Amino acid sequence: MVQKQFKVVAETGIHARPATMLVQAASKFDSEVHIEYKEKKVNLKSIMGVMSLGIGQGAEITIIAEGSDEQDALNTLEETLKKEGLAE
Repeated sequence: MVQKQFKVVAETGIHARPATMLVQAASKFDSEVHIEYKEKKVNLKSIMGVMSLGIGQGAEITIIAEGSDEQDALNTLEETLKKEGLAE
């Protein structure tokens, strides 16, 4: 299992469009991928789960990956978050 914490910097937080991008990125991997916010943990491959967290600017989130390609999954999601200016 690998995990990494991020701080959301996007003014609008993680709303529909960025949430969709994250779900699409996570869905490419076999590993289980979760996002954790305020002690709630949801499947990062579920758009409804991600949207239900209501992640706003300044939020501290943790992405957790577990499985055969966990490191690749975490690296790709980190790259997506940074490239899109969502989190650092």
